[in-house]
Parts: sequence; C-alpha cells; structure tokens
Amino acid sequence: MSDVQIREVDETDIDTVLAGDIEFEGTLNFKKSLMIKGRFLGDIKAEGELYIDTDAHVEARVEAEVVSLKGTVKGDVFAYSRVELFASAMVDGDITAPDVIMESGCRFNGICRMESPLKKSDTGDAKHQKPEISHQGTK
Repeated sequence: MSDVQIREVDETDIDTVLAGDIEFEGTLNFKKSLMIKGRFLGDIKAEGELYIDTDAHVEARVEAEVVSLKGTVKGDVFAYSRVELFASAMVDGDITAPDVIMESGCRFNGICRMESPLKKSDTGDAKHQKPEISHQGTK
C-alpha cells in the first residue's frame, strides 16, 4: 500500500487570508481561495478552495470546491472535488465528497459519504451541481 501525501499549500498562493486574531460570524461566500486562521461561526458557501489552518476553529456548515483542514471544524462539510484532513485536523460532523484523504492522526466523528454533494433544484429534483454563490462577505 502506498503512502498518501496531501500537498502543502503556500499561503502566498491563497487569495484571501483571515488572520489568527480575526473572529468572524455570519455567512461567508467567495469564488477564489481563502484560508481561515482564526475563528468562524456561521455558514460557508464557496466556489473556490477553503483552507482551515492548524489553530483555526470553525463552527459552520461548510460547502466548497476543495476543503483542506488542519484545524477544527464542528459542522457538516460538503466538497465538490475533495476533502483533505491533515494529521492535526479535528472534524465533528458529516463529510460528503467524491474524494476524501485522511492523514494518520486526524480525528473525524461523523458519517462519510463518498459522492458529489447534491443540491435540490427548484422543482425538488436532486441534481449534481454547484450551488449559486454571491460575492458577499460579512464582518
């Protein structure tokens, strides 16, 4: 069996970084990459990649293209491409993604569904599609 390696991301390659001294509450919407280093409470709906750093604490329903976790998440995680759990990650919630990578040492309490997240259309039919996302952010 081969070792699975998760690619480290260089912080300078990320479009937006919420610093470690930032506490954020509300709904976070974005299209490009974002890293959370502080605390966040609310909902995250993203088209881009979300990185949650080692000391970050997130209590939210998380929806993004890629979710890469080193910190703590309390809430369900939905990724359209991949979820990455580094050894320092702690997740207390369900994960739904077509690809999930877990390093030895991570903590995950929940149900893992290896499928693309579904979204209900206006007619009530479940379809494989990305959510509609605005450019809004909150303080």
